[in-house]
Amino acid sequence: MNIFGKQGKNADLAKSLGLEGLENQFWNLSPAELVEDTILNGQGMLTDTGALSIETGEFTGRSPKDRFVVCDEKTENSVWWGDVNIKFTPEKFDALFGKMKEYLKGKDVYVRDAYACADDNFRLNIRVITETPWSNMFANNMFLRPTEAEIEDFNPEWHIVCAPEFMAVAAEDGTRQHNFAILNFTKKMIIIGGTGYTGEIKKGIFSVLNYILPHEKNVLSMHCSANIGKDGDTAVFFGLSGTGKTTLSSDENRRLIGDDEHGWSDDTVFNFEGGCYAKTIDLSKEKEPQIYDAIKFGAILENITFEEGTSTPDYTDNSITENTRVSYPIYHIDNIVTPSVGTSPKNIFFLTADAFGVLPPISRLTKEQAMYHFMSGYTAKVAGTEMGITEPTTTFSACFGKAFLPLHPAKYADLLGKKLENSDTKVWLINTGWSGGSYGVGSRMKLSYTRAMITAALEGKLDNVKFETLPVFELSMPTECEGVPTEILNPRGTWADKAAYDVTANDLASQFVKNFEQFADETSEAILAAAPKVMAKN
Repeated sequence: MNIFGKQGKNADLAKSLGLEGLENQFWNLSPAELVEDTILNGQGMLTDTGALSIETGEFTGRSPKDRFVVCDEKTENSVWWGDVNIKFTPEKFDALFGKMKEYLKGKDVYVRDAYACADDNFRLNIRVITETPWSNMFANNMFLRPTEAEIEDFNPEWHIVCAPEFMAVAAEDGTRQHNFAILNFTKKMIIIGGTGYTGEIKKGIFSVLNYILPHEKNVLSMHCSANIGKDGDTAVFFGLSGTGKTTLSSDENRRLIGDDEHGWSDDTVFNFEGGCYAKTIDLSKEKEPQIYDAIKFGAILENITFEEGTSTPDYTDNSITENTRVSYPIYHIDNIVTPSVGTSPKNIFFLTADAFGVLPPISRLTKEQAMYHFMSGYTAKVAGTEMGITEPTTTFSACFGKAFLPLHPAKYADLLGKKLENSDTKVWLINTGWSGGSYGVGSRMKLSYTRAMITAALEGKLDNVKFETLPVFELSMPTECEGVPTEILNPRGTWADKAAYDVTANDLASQFVKNFEQFADETSEAILAAAPKVMAKN
């Protein structure tokens, strides 16, 4: 066995994990070394900007139905079991990991010492063992990077073992099919096999933090972006795909804390990660200049194609997947906070692309409404966003990240409520979707108007204006906002057919209420009272 690269005194995979008989161990290689190995292995190529392009194979996205959590004494009564957190027995976990260890004998592995959480009070040390160099490079991009001195004394709390070419046998191993991602909170391990999609590594640790921080540390874990203004005021942006989370948190007048995963402690908002993992489909320098310019040496492009006869990526091509991606270390962006930590948020924005044209472009939420809408996690998908969608459809994802929540959504909402109770944080609901009618009739809210409304909220310009209440949803809307036409602030007023608006609003309210039924038993009366008031039909 040969060992290469930087390793510390706690570097013993045989002792810590029982990984024995490995051919070569490559510890904490530089991005240049990992790029070189990837190319020499025939697993990738450089683009014209120096980024590494790879293909993840069969899986080009996460596989939620193949994500499991070990059910044991620690997790049995704390995890929110169901279609998000699927039970896996400790015995099956041990047997499957035993097979992985046998599989890795005689093979090269790449080892990465990294950590999550930019606030040192909550730092989580992670050791990532991967079968491929580019998976290891992804971990280097996405997690926080220890110094050489820290590596010398590095003591991992969690381990990830990722072997894309190792296939489970469902009938024997307890999996659904040959791929899997399994979290074991007692052994503090994640094992991933049968899939090369790198997002499983990133979201595995996000799920871990979504358990540890709220359950054990009184920290609210959040699927959001965050930035900080010149006066040190932090803003947080929640939103599902297509709502504008990345775009609206990118602001030349504010520095980026992070684009996807954060924690809110007693007095800080901190990034979990050390990099960004952005979609690249239809990417252009005009639309997303920060992301576009970050795609250089050290970045990894996933599942993209090239303009014919060149090494220039074709970001319009979705022939491999719609979910083309790039990962890069956060320092590829100039306008960032170092370290990635801000103060408690002064403003929180829930972004929704309401394709029904019902919700106001901006409204201010009470604490109870904030908890209700947080647990709802609403947006709407429109025709063309997914196969089979021909008209607007509602989408609810609890806490704007249901797929990564080991605990019941009420736990996160309760923590949010306690933090709002003890602060002067304002919560805003922003509709980046349609106005003047539903999709197909109305028009999409102009980005310039949305930016103006967010800027007004950030700068306190809405603190002294008059507000009015939207019926049914009972949302508090400003009657004026600098840089925004007054007539668009009340959504009902933008519809030519007011009766049609009332029917559509009532229908959407009914869907909110129906979705929330699953949470009713775990939710306080105060939050339930913040639900929209469905009007009886004649």
